[in-house]
Amino acid sequence: MLTLDLALILSGILALGIGAQWLSWYLKQPSILLLLLIGIVIGPVFGFFDPDQALGDLLFPFISLGVAVILFEGSLTLEFHEVKSHGRVVQLLVSVGVLITITIVSLVAYFLFEMDPKIAILFGALVCVTGPTVIVPILRSVRPNKNISNILRWEGIIIDPIGAIAVVLVYEYIISGGSGDHALLVFGEILLISSVIGMIGAYVLAVLFKKHLIPEYLRNVFALAFVLLLFSISNHIEHESGLLTVTIMGVALANWPKFEKDDLLDFKESLSLLLISVLFIVLAARLDLESLLSIGIPSLILLAVVMFVARPISVWASSIGSKLKLNEKLMISWIGPRGIVAAAISSLFAIKLEEYNLAGTEYLVPLVFVIIIGTVLIQSLGAKPIGNLLNVREASDNGVLIIGSNPVALKVAQSLRDSGFDVIMAHNNYTNISRARMEGVKTYFGNPVSDHADRNLDLIGFGHLFAMSMDRELNTLCEINYRHDFGKKNIYRLKFNDDRSKNNGKNKQNGEKKNSRQERTDYWQSAWLFGEEVNYGKLASMIANNAKIKTTNITDNYSYEQYRADNKNHIALFMIDKSGSLQVFSSETGKNIDSGTKIIALVHDPDNKKNIPNDNPANKGQKKLKTLADKEKSIDDD
Repeated sequence: MLTLDLALILSGILALGIGAQWLSWYLKQPSILLLLLIGIVIGPVFGFFDPDQALGDLLFPFISLGVAVILFEGSLTLEFHEVKSHGRVVQLLVSVGVLITITIVSLVAYFLFEMDPKIAILFGALVCVTGPTVIVPILRSVRPNKNISNILRWEGIIIDPIGAIAVVLVYEYIISGGSGDHALLVFGEILLISSVIGMIGAYVLAVLFKKHLIPEYLRNVFALAFVLLLFSISNHIEHESGLLTVTIMGVALANWPKFEKDDLLDFKESLSLLLISVLFIVLAARLDLESLLSIGIPSLILLAVVMFVARPISVWASSIGSKLKLNEKLMISWIGPRGIVAAAISSLFAIKLEEYNLAGTEYLVPLVFVIIIGTVLIQSLGAKPIGNLLNVREASDNGVLIIGSNPVALKVAQSLRDSGFDVIMAHNNYTNISRARMEGVKTYFGNPVSDHADRNLDLIGFGHLFAMSMDRELNTLCEINYRHDFGKKNIYRLKFNDDRSKNNGKNKQNGEKKNSRQERTDYWQSAWLFGEEVNYGKLASMIANNAKIKTTNITDNYSYEQYRADNKNHIALFMIDKSGSLQVFSSETGKNIDSGTKIIALVHDPDNKKNIPNDNPANKGQKKLKTLADKEKSIDDD
């Protein structure tokens, strides 16, 4: 009966955790708040779940192994060349900014709670880390300008493993004794053993993978077993050295030449998601509400220092000599929520440090939870009003993700770029994607609906999707996959010559019934890009005959009707309204265009004497475009 109850409890926690992850995705909010809330409610509030009683002796190993996997997965993303490639401000934020935050927070915690200096420094290291899981949802909701978004996003990605390394090093120093020659000797031994085992482990795993000595279907689970085994062996050789070992191993593999880590990252991220969902609920359920309430006013003072003193000072120091404006610095200073690393590691270290009887150890967990909940909640709720006040928010998500790499897609991408909008072309045709990259268009080479795309496509500021691939199935998959991110009204599909009309008028006239496949396709099919009368053949034909992209201002003296009369042979692509927002012409666009709008259209040059066919290629230029499109289609079919 006990086993059945425990199984029911664990499966219930797993279900609640995954449910919280889904709800956070649906609401586009950080998942950590929901996970912590669930844990607090089922644990200390209502007493449904007591982790210590339910898991007993398995609790500590479960938390340790879970944190080990999270640290390894995080360190596997720390590529040194990435740190250098994202600007001086980001480099300083993850180095100088980290040191400033640790120093200020440690000093304040030391004086407010009379902590042992070593515990105060550990706490400072714990709360210096933001992270992409809490940063990205805020950025997508707030839509700050490109300067702010890029800095905050890359700071969150890079500081995650760097902060974890800092925390682990401080912890290893504490357990080594923390002072005197003997402590330094023990600390040196821990560093040496962790480095040797971690590097040897990285070498063995890299060789096994690169020489294909491990079959594909075993790679991920083999790596998981290998990491956990090294963690345990390292702990056995030198007490508490395992976390540093797996962290060093992850960093080494992240920077190992030609080590293919993408599949490994996909698996580790899925596993980390599972572990985080369960682990955070378990950790929150262990929280002592009395200890949380007992820290009262001093904890709120500490939260204020983290948000309004340490963060702004680190941002200002890191942006010296940069081109950031005052309002941009203030916005970056506002957004700095704490997340996964702090919550996971603090609870583990609090358990491990109990035997050392250091003053302030009992404050680690409640204070970290106060900082996490406070920063995520306050900054999430206040980000939009602050962004509006500072005038750093984009009017709308004007960026466009284009699926496909054919010549028509490239021409559309260039017109968007030249009009000042962010655009990314995503496809798996290397030749065409390379051509687009050489033309100065941002690209993503790969499957747009893969886990790799989810991890590497930066879609902050993007609000439109153009499905323009020759592969209809890929278009449909992308429409389905990105519908929640962009909304159905912002997803468009380019029509091809043999595509049926959405209203299926001919079928209705002939009394034909749609089959189930047609009904499913129509359900997911979005508005026709550039209108129902526009298709790939017509666009390709005009491009082959030297049609130009032209911008025209609609004014009180020059209406849209007059524009259409003056340009008989044109295809309106999109328009820019008075606020600078992108509006796409589609099968659902109305006929009324307000004054002050800019029309961007593909217009035939009247000086061009060539005859312009509507759909069928009939000249060398059109044949060339068709050949390039056929190459894309052949790649899609493969």
